[in-house]
Amino acid sequence: MTPIGPVTRPHPPLPEYYDDETQRRQYVRRLFDETAVDYDRIERILALGTGEWYRRQALKRAGVGSGASVLDVGYGTGLLARQALALIGPQGRLVGVDPSAGMLAQSDLPGVELLDGTAEALPVADASFDFVTMGYALRHIGDVGAAFREFHRVLKPGGSVLILEITRPASVAGTACLKAYMRGVVPLIARAVSRGKDTPELWRYFWDTIEACVPPQRVLDTLLDAGFTGVQRLVELGLFSEYRGRKSSSPAPAAP
Repeated sequence: MTPIGPVTRPHPPLPEYYDDETQRRQYVRRLFDETAVDYDRIERILALGTGEWYRRQALKRAGVGSGASVLDVGYGTGLLARQALALIGPQGRLVGVDPSAGMLAQSDLPGVELLDGTAEALPVADASFDFVTMGYALRHIGDVGAAFREFHRVLKPGGSVLILEITRPASVAGTACLKAYMRGVVPLIARAVSRGKDTPELWRYFWDTIEACVPPQRVLDTLLDAGFTGVQRLVELGLFSEYRGRKSSSPAPAAP
């Protein structure tokens, strides 16, 4: 059983969308279910066509390679998993976990096992994966600490975690530009090309969670608290954060 620790929210409640944790879970699941049909198309616009390349490079930097077993948490439509699958090859194993049935239904990756579940209560056995990955879903879970303890639980000794996230730029000007793009331009594009009426709202919500998210050092500290070693953050373009950590290959010392 995963040890119980203090609750670490990725950001405060956002009253424009929900008032408490119960409403947050319901809201996020509904929003992703109802916008899943448009997600990949709008994501390509948001990332200016660079998303696939960046995801694969981040996985390579984390050491994902042939024959590895990977658990992708917050699987969504499989955007990160697609790149991991290409790296691990036919000898590897990939399992995806997500609470949104609508998002999972959009996946078309043969050989991937898909499970309904949350980051805080992963429906897989202890010490069963070489890598746990999460792509841009940290802001959409309820308890970062519980999720990281689960990541640690399901990794094999020596296994690694990779969490990709968009981080608010350090500069005021950079933040203003990104906000204008994500909360203004992308929802306008989404309104023009999407089939779901809630798709523009999804991308506004994305920015609001980025703006309110806990600072990177808090994420790193929470990984350490969950038992990970070698914790680090790599930043690309001042915007894309890659959080990494490793589960020790040696058993933890017994308590005195």
